[in-house]
Amino acid sequence: MPVEESNYTPPYIFRNAHFSTIFPNLTRTVKGIDQYRERLELTDGDFIDIDWSYTSNPDNTRRVAVLIHGLEGNAQRQYIMGLAKHLTKNDWNVAAVNLRNCSGEVNRLYRSYNAGVSEDLNSVIAHIIEKDYGVISICGFSLGGNIALKYLGERKTPTQVKSAVAVSVPCDLYDSLKEINKSKNFIYQQRFIRSLKEKLYERQLVFPDKISKSDINACKSLMDIDDLYTSKAHGYVDAIDYYSKCSSKQFFNNIQVPTLIINAKNDTFLGSHCYPIQKAIENTNLFLETPDYGGHVGFYLYGEAYYNEKKTVEFLKKW
Repeated sequence: MPVEESNYTPPYIFRNAHFSTIFPNLTRTVKGIDQYRERLELTDGDFIDIDWSYTSNPDNTRRVAVLIHGLEGNAQRQYIMGLAKHLTKNDWNVAAVNLRNCSGEVNRLYRSYNAGVSEDLNSVIAHIIEKDYGVISICGFSLGGNIALKYLGERKTPTQVKSAVAVSVPCDLYDSLKEINKSKNFIYQQRFIRSLKEKLYERQLVFPDKISKSDINACKSLMDIDDLYTSKAHGYVDAIDYYSKCSSKQFFNNIQVPTLIINAKNDTFLGSHCYPIQKAIENTNLFLETPDYGGHVGFYLYGEAYYNEKKTVEFLKKW
């Protein structure tokens, strides 16, 4: 499917990539959406917490959108809450996934989450199908978008999965890492490193035989963390092996449900390989929109709903 033209035209100040990225994280507060937590016990002995929100339409009992947050996020992030609110207003129930170790409680196992944990998403989808939902759509942001796209392309999905939307997706993980490492992204990079190391220190207290404080202290970059922990804890040789095997772009040709990717051209986290134009042309199920503006998950519009939230609902209604 050819690349779709975008009509996203934000107010002038939001055409600055950094402003549009930072503004919602610092100022946006989404009100009027309730969440009800359910703990999903996994077969490996660990758990995933799902925060549910429900439409007020009593006729909608079998349609649900599964939302997946980004790196060091959770189901309470403004971009999750904003989309959940807009979906429930448009007759969707919402299952907002907290990836392992992201729901405010340290998980039971040494492993945690990463950009390729499609097996965890598969467990969530199977659990939702057991609740008799007949229509399931998947919406992922950033790292969560990569998980969603990998899930869709590496397996035959259940018939209940009808569509998907992925926003600000680092579909080539190594390409994105190189972009984040640039000086323009220094503030974001340091914030991610600090947050990830804090969680590693928590993990070290529980698993002192697997990781040491000195090892964590020595990590100065995201790649260091992925070499030390992310790759090893999840069965990969090293960071490069992890990036190579978990990048969703390699699975795009196999996606069989209508899927929209929204990646802003001025997203400072994404390198040139994160705009899969040729893949979109080759696969009639893959739709790619590349607005000039939006930064990283920062598609501001006047009013309550952001551009990507309105676009998501419009896209899901088609299928």
